[in-house]
Amino acid sequence: MTQIAYLGTGLLGSGFVEAAARRGDSITVWNRTESKARALERFSVKVAKTPADAVRGASRVHLVLKDDAVVDEVIAALRPGLDKQAIIVDHTTTQPALTAARSLELNAEGVRYIHCPVFIGPAAARKGKGTILASGPRALFDAVHDDLSKMAERVEYFGERPDLAAVFKLCGNAFIIGIAGLVADVFTVAKGAEVPPGDALHILEFFNPAGVISGRGKNMLSGNFDPSFELAMARKDVRLMIETAAGQPLAVLPAVAARMDTLIEDGHGAEDLAVLGKTVAEGHR
Repeated sequence: MTQIAYLGTGLLGSGFVEAAARRGDSITVWNRTESKARALERFSVKVAKTPADAVRGASRVHLVLKDDAVVDEVIAALRPGLDKQAIIVDHTTTQPALTAARSLELNAEGVRYIHCPVFIGPAAARKGKGTILASGPRALFDAVHDDLSKMAERVEYFGERPDLAAVFKLCGNAFIIGIAGLVADVFTVAKGAEVPPGDALHILEFFNPAGVISGRGKNMLSGNFDPSFELAMARKDVRLMIETAAGQPLAVLPAVAARMDTLIEDGHGAEDLAVLGKTVAEGHR
């Protein structure tokens, strides 16, 4: 029976613990708010008083924490109890540069650490679904790959550069957050025109958003700004959207409008909407 530890038993961490318990792992958990850890005792897990107590005897230590500062704090606290052969698998969404520094420093000191953030919600964690990203020492990834595959449907390894999983997690979350903001703005524009907001989702039947993202994304990377939808015309449409929202709060469109205004002032109004990615293209080529 594998002995593992989970440090951080919020919504996501608890989901992972429940799934691991059903797989038959022997689990010790720790959480800063002890009541959240105690709620998992019904799954026959042990609750530790300190991070060091939680990791004693564990071959694998999973971190599901808030941010970089908490990760550093908890790792420092757990190290007195950490077995030399144990592997720390950090699922926390963290800042890439700090992640790279952490990974390099810990592994140089003999602490086996790999960063594995996830695209998994609590419900998916309980069912072993979703995606795990990983980057860092190949030997560590190989050692935990089979276990990660039990936690998610898909496991993607990006190589030994230790910050890449952190970078791609932020890129993915940018899509999620950005799309959520745009959907909210679509609903707001519809509401401003006294149209039931939900009816606006019908518009998605007229085109493929994934195709829009891929097509203009490639044009941004290549610097192809030959117009099919001129920036100046798109800016006019954004003005109409904001006006139609009738003063209601908007999440994304005002920032897009401001960026458009800057580009138009710089002489890019006749170029394609893809010119919004002008600085990306300049750095990519």
